[in-house]
Amino acid sequence: MRSSNIANRRPGTAAPIAVSMGDPAGIGPEIIAKAWAARETHALPPFVAVGDARAIARVWSGPIARIGDLAETHAAFADALPVMTVEDAGEIVPGVPDVEGARCALHSLELAVGLVRTGAARALVTGPVSKAQLYAIGFSHPGQTEFVAERYGIAGENAVMMLAGPTLRVVPITTHVPLAQVSSLLSVELIVAKGRATARGLTKNFGIEAPRIVFAGLNPHAGEQGAIGREEIDILEPAIAILQAEGIDAAGPFAADTLFHPRARATYDACLCCYHDQALVPIKTLHFDEGVNITLGLPIVRTSPDHGTAFGIAGKDMAEPGAMIAAIVMAGAAADRRATIRS
Repeated sequence: MRSSNIANRRPGTAAPIAVSMGDPAGIGPEIIAKAWAARETHALPPFVAVGDARAIARVWSGPIARIGDLAETHAAFADALPVMTVEDAGEIVPGVPDVEGARCALHSLELAVGLVRTGAARALVTGPVSKAQLYAIGFSHPGQTEFVAERYGIAGENAVMMLAGPTLRVVPITTHVPLAQVSSLLSVELIVAKGRATARGLTKNFGIEAPRIVFAGLNPHAGEQGAIGREEIDILEPAIAILQAEGIDAAGPFAADTLFHPRARATYDACLCCYHDQALVPIKTLHFDEGVNITLGLPIVRTSPDHGTAFGIAGKDMAEPGAMIAAIVMAGAAADRRATIRS
C-alpha cells in the first residue's frame, strides 16, 4: 500500500479526506466528480478520490490530478480532482458491473482505510458498492460498515450504522438480514450495546452533550402490551431500563408509526429501529438526496452517501451528488470536532 509523507503537508493544513470510489461502474465516480465541482459552493474540505481514475474520466470531462502521495492533495485540490489511482478494474462500462470492478472497489476501500489508519487522511468516505458483486469475489461482510469495523478490531455489535439527515437520525439495530430472522437476532445485550454506542457517537461526532435516544418497537403498536408480540416486553424494555440506569436518556419502545412526524422528531436526537427498513424508509423519504451513513463506535470518522450504485443511471449524467456532498461535509465536521476534543 502506498503511504503518504505526512511531514510534507503544508503547515497549518489538516489532512485530506479519503473518498473510496465504490464500484467503478456505478454512480460513485460521477458524484465524487460533481462534489469536487461544487467544492466552493459547499465549502468542502480537501479530499482525494481513491480508485480507478479511468472510471471518472469515462463520465466526466473535468480536470483530474493523479497523485501518489496524499501530501499533494492540497496543492492539487483548487484546480483539479485529486485521485490516488487503483487501476485494476479492467474495461469499465458505466452501468455494467463485473467482478473486476468489484475487486477494484474492494482494493480502493482497503487503500482508503489504510490511509486513514496511518493518519495520512483524517476521515473516510466510502462510495456505493454492489454487495452482489463483492460477494462474487469472496467478500464475507454484510457491508462496508462491518468491513471497516473489522479492520479496526471493533466487534460488530459495537459498530453502529447511523443514517443522518437534516431533521432525522436513525440507527437500525439489525442491518442486512432477512426480515424473518430479526426477532431471533434481537437481544438485550445487542440493544444495550447499540444504545451505548449511539449515545457516545452523538456526543463525539455531533457535539450533543446530553443525547436523547428513543426506540421503535418491533411489532405493530409496539406489541399492544403483549397482545401482538412480546419482544417489546421481554427484550426492548429491559434493555432500555439498563441504559436509563447508566444515565443515558433513553425512552420507548414506541409504535414505529408514531415516531417520524415533525413533532415526534423534535423530541429526540436519534431513533433506534429494530430492522433495516424500519429505519431507512423514513430517512430516505425525508432526506433521499441528503442522507448520510455515518459509522459510530469507530476510532475514526467514516461516512457514506445513503444510497446505492444506481447502475441504471450510471454514465448518463443523471446522478445527484447531494448525498456525497453531505457525506464529505459531515466527515470533515466530525473530524474537526474530534480533533478539538483531543486537543
